[in-house]
This record gives sequence, structure tokens and C-alpha cells, in this order.
Amino acid sequence: MNKRTFIKALGLTAGLSPMMALKSDVLAAQNPEDAKTILPMPLKKGDTVGLVSPSSASNDEILFQFAQETLEALGFKVLPGQHLTDRYGHLAGKDEARAGDINDMFANKEVKAIICIRGGSGAARILPLLDYKTIKKNPKPILGYSDITAIHNAIYAQTGLITFHGPNGTGSWNSFNVKQFEQMFFEEKLVKFENEQEKGDDLIVKKNRIQTITPGTAEGVIVGGNLTVLTGLAGSPYLPDFKNKILFLEDVGEDPYRIDRMMSTLMLMGALDEIKGFIFGQCSDCDPSGGYGSLTIWQILQDYIKPLGIPAYRGAMIGHVSKQFIVPIGAKVKMDAGLGVFEMTEKIFQS
Repeated sequence: MNKRTFIKALGLTAGLSPMMALKSDVLAAQNPEDAKTILPMPLKKGDTVGLVSPSSASNDEILFQFAQETLEALGFKVLPGQHLTDRYGHLAGKDEARAGDINDMFANKEVKAIICIRGGSGAARILPLLDYKTIKKNPKPILGYSDITAIHNAIYAQTGLITFHGPNGTGSWNSFNVKQFEQMFFEEKLVKFENEQEKGDDLIVKKNRIQTITPGTAEGVIVGGNLTVLTGLAGSPYLPDFKNKILFLEDVGEDPYRIDRMMSTLMLMGALDEIKGFIFGQCSDCDPSGGYGSLTIWQILQDYIKPLGIPAYRGAMIGHVSKQFIVPIGAKVKMDAGLGVFEMTEKIFQS
């Protein structure tokens, strides 16, 4: 008996609201491995972009103004989500409202891209409520990071659509991030992701250094995001297939023992045995707390990644840092762990 038949046999779909009926449809959705890569439509200046808040609520009204002004400065017209400023506990509105804004933006033909205003927590709650059929029929870029990892991976797993792990609407839009955004979305370049070197007044470069775990090169589709959010999707239909993928990870504010626990989750579920390459970004504020001592992040990566024998490095400018790479989840890339770089190998937008 398949999932759809099982759900109907239990009578769970009878008398449900439209949103809950959609949820039960997703439970019977296609196997993530069946999804084929879908390229989003390209962007240009003057397009309308939708601004949504799928996770935590923003605690200062001026943040909405900052996000809108940022997108306008990039050359876009901005359409705020209907529930953008809602609040429900720590969340930016109830689940149905937050999911509804994303569904509306994908369905709206005038909206050419979707920008998430911030991360936080709560995005995983809305994954069963997203309208993946509409998303698949209206492929457009969606940008954000941190908790937005849940949405990126769910959309890619359920539809095959390439999404973008990068600055949120209220994030840092410095010259590095703006230049990279323009190269990727306006110029449609095959971006090479190489750490910016900042020597300063020191004798050697210390900032943005990479550490090679295992040298070598690998090619494959890149997937990943925030480690905490990603492992929270384990066992669900919203996690992509890891076979022959390049996995990238980042995190913030986690003690090393928690990083160790989450890496063990990836190992125990078999994900690490399937990947072809590994890139660890930044783990900001991940220093050990007091007690009997702690493993370091480097030791944890040596324990879990080194034995795999695959090309791997840490230190990429990915994560909770002001200058961050915009990583196209679902795109084909080539990595060189010895040099600490990766680059896109194919166009990611429709012609």
C-alpha cells in the first residue's frame, strides 16, 4: 500500500481544510530521488521580487524598511508578503500564513524571485504546507540562509528546483555580496567561489584561511546548508538524496559536542558514505563551553570526514559571516580541496 492509499484508508483527508488537505498530499509526494533538476527563470533589474518571512519574527520594524530599501537599491520593485509583519510567539505568523505567503509568491506571475527577510527558526514547520506543484510549475529563485536551509532542501527534494543559499533581506549587503549577486543573477556567470584574502598589517594572511582535510578534486551537484537545520530534516521527505553530491555545511552558536552529535547523525543515516566531496564553511561562535574539555571542530571533521577519503576542506566563506557565498543548491560544481575553491560548471537559469 503506498502512502496516498494508506492516508486515505485512515480517513485522514476527509473534511480537512484546503491547507491541511495540501499537507496530506505532500505526505504522498514523489520520492525525492525522482525529482529532476529544474532551472529557475533569470532575473533582471526592474523585476518585482517578493519579500517573505518564513521563520522567526523580526523584532524591530525598521528591519522591514532596511530589507525593502536593499532590494530597491539592487534594482528591484518589492512586493511584501501579505503576512510579512505578522507575529505568533517567536514566529513570523502562524504556519498557514507563512506558508501561504511563499505559495502566493510562486503563484504570482508578476513576481520573478523570492527573498527571505531573515532566518531564526520555524521554517521546518511549514514544509508540509508548501504547494510543491505550483512551485514546480513556476520556477523562480528563492534566496536566504540559516533556517531557510529547510525550505531550500525541501523545494529541491520535492521539485528539483535550484535554490540559493545566501544573504537574507536584512543581512549584510556589502560590496562583496552585491558584486557576487550581480554576477550570478544579472550577468549569469559561472561563479568561482574563492575566499577573499585579507592580509591587513600582519606578516601572513590569517583571515579567511582554508584548511584542507583531504586534497583532491570532485564534481557533482552541491547540496547542504545549516547543519542544525539539515539534520533536523532526517527521516523526512524534505531531505535530498546525497548520492554523489558535494555537501556543504555551516552553523552558528553551537558547542562542538553538538556539532559532533549532528555529524554522527549524518554518518548514521548513511549520508556521509554517499557524498563525493565535502565543504565546511564557517562555524561562528562555536567555541567550547566550560567543563571537562572539548573536541575541536577540526578534530570532529578529522573523525568523520577524513576516513571517507574524499576531497574535503573547511573555512569557505559560507554561513553566518558578513561576506558570504551565494551557493546554488542543486547546481553542478567542481571543487578543489587543495586550493579551497569550488566553481559552477553549468548555467543555472533557463534561456
